[in-house]
Amino acid sequence: MSLVSLRTFDPAPAFVDAELATLSPPARVGEFELDLELRHAGLRRVRIRYEINGDIRHPTVFVAGGISAGRHVAANAADAADGWWDAQVGAGRAIDPSRACIVSVDWIGADGTLDAPIDPADQADAIAALLDHLAIGRLDAFVGSSYGAMVGLQFASRQPARVARLVAISGTHRAHPYSSAWRALQRRAVQLGSLQCDAIDGLALARQLALLSYRTPDEFDERFGAAQVVDGRVRVPSEDYLDHIGQAYAMRTPVTAFLRLSESIDLQRVVPGSIETPVTLVAIELDRLVPVADAYALAQGLRGETRVRVLRSRYGHDAFLKEPAAIAAVLAEALELPA
Repeated sequence: MSLVSLRTFDPAPAFVDAELATLSPPARVGEFELDLELRHAGLRRVRIRYEINGDIRHPTVFVAGGISAGRHVAANAADAADGWWDAQVGAGRAIDPSRACIVSVDWIGADGTLDAPIDPADQADAIAALLDHLAIGRLDAFVGSSYGAMVGLQFASRQPARVARLVAISGTHRAHPYSSAWRALQRRAVQLGSLQCDAIDGLALARQLALLSYRTPDEFDERFGAAQVVDGRVRVPSEDYLDHIGQAYAMRTPVTAFLRLSESIDLQRVVPGSIETPVTLVAIELDRLVPVADAYALAQGLRGETRVRVLRSRYGHDAFLKEPAAIAAVLAEALELPA
């Protein structure tokens, strides 16, 4: 990893409700640039955008989600907007900023400006560079879900002295060939759209395909009924839902970011025996992207203290977002944050 001509940026703070800023733990956002040696693309200039929520004197917990999750994990004094994991991060929640300093990032490549293969190991190196930048020597915990779990495993393998414990939810040491096939078809949908000068609709279709891999037949059976003939064509009830999900995602996500981060998942390779950090693995019985068998295989190869928690959820891979009580119980057990 290479750090060259570091540049720090202090963007103007977003509008914050005065009462929230007074009552909430301290929070701030920032960004900086560095030259990072990418595993498959050589030395590249990247910008790391981060957010800190909580007092830096408290135990430091790094929180990371899927490829669509960014640095804004939860509403805080620097940004009162809802975050992607408000269910777990906040006052009285499993990860409470009054008891922990929560650090999070936008993935490198998430802004669409890095058009090169991005390995999960590269993300781990970027996080290490961020910790250096913030003068944080060691994380008390790394909590990762989906892609974030993969990066957490990379970080534990590459930076064993810098993390005390890891919680890996719905992510393991490898990309299962079945889930890689799902993602390859999603990327082809984007490419076909681009050939027709319609990359946005291609990306929307890719997101719809992705959602079907995240969720389960059980959920769709409960939510949607039988097909109907509408205006001379057959339409299934889930189409409106999928259309909304796809268009909303396509309007906020750069095409290049989706393609490169989707590829990055498929590059995941960690030797389980290289990890000595205590790990809590969370697997979902109905997760079609990360089979429970892979979690058990990973657990058998890890060298440190290991706990495996298997949950059942009709939400499949998205259980970390949709099962707040079950995930909170696991986090409370795994993190053991001081009162």
